[in-house]
Amino acid sequence: MNKISKVLLPGLAGIALVSCSASAPEDEGDRPWLLAGELQEIVTADGTTIPEIRGVWRSRGYGRLLLVQEDGLTRFEEDGSCYLPPRVGGAQTEMDSVDYRFFRLLPGGDAAIFQLLRGDTNVVFDRLEELPDNCVAGPDADPEAVADAFLDIFERHYAFFDRRPPGHDERAERVRAAIRPDMSDAELWDALASYMDGLSDSHTKLIGEVDGEQRRVQDGQGETLPRMRASEGGEMAWLIGLIEQTLGELGDTAHHDGQDRIVWGVIDGRVGYLQIFQMGGFTTREDFGSDGWAETEMAEFNRILDEAFAAFEGLDAVVLDLSNNRGGWDRVAKALPGRFTDEAYTGFTTQARGSGLAPFPHEIAPADGPRFTGPVYLMTSDVTVSGGELATLALRQNSRVTQVGRTTRGAFSTPLSKRLPNGWLLELSNEVFAAPDGTVFEETGIAPEIDMDIYPAGNPVGGHWRAVEEVVRIVGEDQPTA
Repeated sequence: MNKISKVLLPGLAGIALVSCSASAPEDEGDRPWLLAGELQEIVTADGTTIPEIRGVWRSRGYGRLLLVQEDGLTRFEEDGSCYLPPRVGGAQTEMDSVDYRFFRLLPGGDAAIFQLLRGDTNVVFDRLEELPDNCVAGPDADPEAVADAFLDIFERHYAFFDRRPPGHDERAERVRAAIRPDMSDAELWDALASYMDGLSDSHTKLIGEVDGEQRRVQDGQGETLPRMRASEGGEMAWLIGLIEQTLGELGDTAHHDGQDRIVWGVIDGRVGYLQIFQMGGFTTREDFGSDGWAETEMAEFNRILDEAFAAFEGLDAVVLDLSNNRGGWDRVAKALPGRFTDEAYTGFTTQARGSGLAPFPHEIAPADGPRFTGPVYLMTSDVTVSGGELATLALRQNSRVTQVGRTTRGAFSTPLSKRLPNGWLLELSNEVFAAPDGTVFEETGIAPEIDMDIYPAGNPVGGHWRAVEEVVRIVGEDQPTA
């Protein structure tokens, strides 16, 4: 139990580092990934940057300006103003802890794609002759300047006011009405937090220290999680109960691996069962974002799934349980659907607001290891979020997959992480994830084809396995008769 309590929750919830290896239409100006050169590390083995990438670069759609010098990279925030953000209190989230490490130069050298990880989101930057005069190292951090930066970021980058009204103007008006030059940090915090009232977006958050106290504003947690957090024993007791119950029901076939994030086994000798709690965090490595971290994480994920899918060979169906998946690394979210297909296909597209780029198609490639191409029953709930929803969206493009349970949370976007002039961290949703036909499920979530209560309020632990048994019953009904 202690191991579960220490390891399961922190994880990688809400991280969306998108792996992009898809093919796309014929080369066009709004699809620069088709024209870019080979991927290279910005910093070489001797600690210096590659000369051809040195200089000043301005992003398309992300409000960032990069200064690449011989000894490294400096990132400015450039929205209504341009400033070098203070690093107060260290990294606040995983997205706040990483910076651009790779690039792909575009023909002519006046534009480049910068990436956090190999194969990550295509963020296009254009070369500038010099650092703009308005870019400052020590930004003004008075209440008005902080509020202006906060509002500029939302106005320029937030992609979903149409789905989460009211819009920017109405929200900004109540913030500006509260701003005073002599207001305290606590009053400023409350003013900014009022902007986010009712936003219902778990990927959008404000984090900072006020009067020595760490604070966080984040909405959009659904119904199940808040209920479980308020219950006796809280969320951890619920998770431990779920895992222990599942391991008991799976009996001798039960496997619990990947730092408590994966449970699998076989039900009644005929149905495979695989539950994944998070899309990452399968190892104890803490050097998030490094090549070594990425390789180790994927190697462990593939080792576990190789063993599981070898055991699933010849079974009637597989129950893939993402009903408690808290998201994580998108490379894992894309690798999982690859275990259920023999043919590559587009799982979803992404497009950043203000980038001017076409939607980027994300390819689901068949896994190199064992795969299962029979019927799949995908369990979801309002806990299923972020990377769990990306996997759900990609799996729904597979005709052999049937989604059962409840509608997913409706928070897909990669968080855009920005430091305000006073060091507080703002993360918000600026990328639109869509099905290949253009359908967007942000806020609405992805509804199941078969409705089923996975975590009933009166019995959130026992009700879960009861739902699994109901899915197994459906598998039996769906099997062809001899």
